Amino acid sequence: MTTTAIVSALHEELAAVLGLMPDEQPQRVGGREFWRGHLHGQPVVAVLSGIGKVAAATTATALIERFGVQRIVFTGVAGGLGDGVKVGDVVVARSFLQHDMDASPIFPRHEVPGYGRASFEADAALSARLAMASEQVLQTLPAQLGAEVVQAFGLQAPRCHQGLLLSGDRFVSTSAESTALRAELPQALAVEMEGAAFAQVCHDYGVPLAVVRTISDRADDAAHVDFPRFLREVASRYSGAIIETLLASR
Repeated sequence: MTTTAIVSALHEELAAVLGLMPDEQPQRVGGREFWRGHLHGQPVVAVLSGIGKVAAATTATALIERFGVQRIVFTGVAGGLGDGVKVGDVVVARSFLQHDMDASPIFPRHEVPGYGRASFEADAALSARLAMASEQVLQTLPAQLGAEVVQAFGLQAPRCHQGLLLSGDRFVSTSAESTALRAELPQALAVEMEGAAFAQVCHDYGVPLAVVRTISDRADDAAHVDFPRFLREVASRYSGAIIETLLASR
C-alpha cells in the first residue's frame, strides 16, 4: 500500500492532521519529529517541515530516504498574487518556481543551475485529486466556520485555483514586493517559502508531489493583519478537511 507523506510548515496545520490519525507514533530524525500512523486506513508519515527552502529540502529527502514515502502532499498558507486570488481561496500548484533564484549572468534568471529549467511540475494525477478534494471542502466548510469568522476575513464564495506557485526565502509582505513579483512573473498565483524546494527534490527522486495552499493574505502591506487568528480558525481547518477528504477518496 502506498505510504503518503503529509507535510505542513506550521504547527497548527500539522496538529490538524495529527488529530485525524488514530495511531500516530513519533520518530525523531534530523531534528524533526516524524509521525508514523494511518489515516482512513492508509499508511501516513506526517511531519513539520520548518520554514524555508533548506528546511523543506532536508525534510523531503528524509521522507524519501529514511521513511520510503511514495508520494508527498504539502498543505500550508500562501500570499495571493494572481488576479482574483483572494483571502480564503486555495491554490493547488501545477508548477513551482524559485522567485529568488538568480545565478545570472552564468545562467538565465530563475533557472536552476544543472537542470536547464526554472520550473518544476507537480504530479498531475495527484494534484487533480487534491484539487477535487479542495473544491469539495470549499463547498461546505466556510459556512461551518461561523458568521463572525466569515465576515472577519471576507470568506465569500471561496475558490480553488490551479497554476504556478512561487517560492523564496523571504516572507513577501509589502505591496512593493508583491507588485514587482506580479510584473516579473504575471502567471504566478501565489507566493510561499517551501514548495519549489520540495518539487526539486521530488523531481530528483521521481516521487509524486502535490501542494495545496490556503491564501492568508495578498502578500502586501496588510499581510500581517491577524495572521495567527486566520491560521487557527481558517487555515488549519482547511488543511485537516482537505487532507481527510483526499485520503478518504481512493
